[in-house]
Amino acid sequence: AQLVESGGGLVQAGGSLRLSCAASGRTFSNIAMGWFRQAPGKEREFVATISWSGGTTDTADSVKGRFTISRDNAKNTLYLQMNSLKPEDTAVYYCAATRRVSARWGEARWGEYDYWGQGTQVTVSS
Repeated sequence: AQLVESGGGLVQAGGSLRLSCAASGRTFSNIAMGWFRQAPGKEREFVATISWSGGTTDTADSVKGRFTISRDNAKNTLYLQMNSLKPEDTAVYYCAATRRVSARWGEARWGEYDYWGQGTQVTVSS
């Protein structure tokens, strides 16, 4: 099983980016997925999660109203639309998937995830 993120880059404050996460190697359409981020010197933090069907989502308070998580199970792809970006959003962003049945409606705890991508850098300049 493999997750590969793309779409990161350098953007000015107030700008937008769309991250993608391509899944392969197993069926991901029946498990929950999420986005996490880690800034230098900080712990990995929850950004957003989405249920196996895409019908339930949750986002961290710090990005609520600015970031939107979605998925296309036919394409085995997870997305994170990021608008109104701020310098404090600068981090490496990781997508992840969890096999746990208890987490199928979404999961905010990074320790509950089984599969991780390599990360994509997002840098927001002021």
